Amino acid sequence: MTDRITLTGLRARGRHGVYDFEREQGQDFVVDVVLELDLAPAARSDDVADTVHYGELADRLVAVVTGDPVDLIETLADRLLDVCLADPRVTSATVTVHKPEAPVPHTFTDVAVTMTRGRAR
Repeated sequence: MTDRITLTGLRARGRHGVYDFEREQGQDFVVDVVLELDLAPAARSDDVADTVHYGELADRLVAVVTGDPVDLIETLADRLLDVCLADPRVTSATVTVHKPEAPVPHTFTDVAVTMTRGRAR
């Protein structure tokens, strides 16, 4: 499968982290998603019902980021993968969670976790 839908730079404020101040103050998280699925039906029909509606997907992903806090961005990425794989047309998904305001005591640009999951055959 080489067809993909890519959503990058989805930003939402969450309260994830191991430190109390991260939960209290919150911070921005940035999510990138790549879905693999067969896009031929949508290409033929020109109907959004035959593909993953990326606006609705973004709403569901933001709900997870802004929802119940977790300690690790690995756990957050896993929850986001569950959202991506909820559509049975998606054969695999890759999620990257960026935490650009992570409490790292050095100058850095980004901390990120990337996870990929596929459907069991």
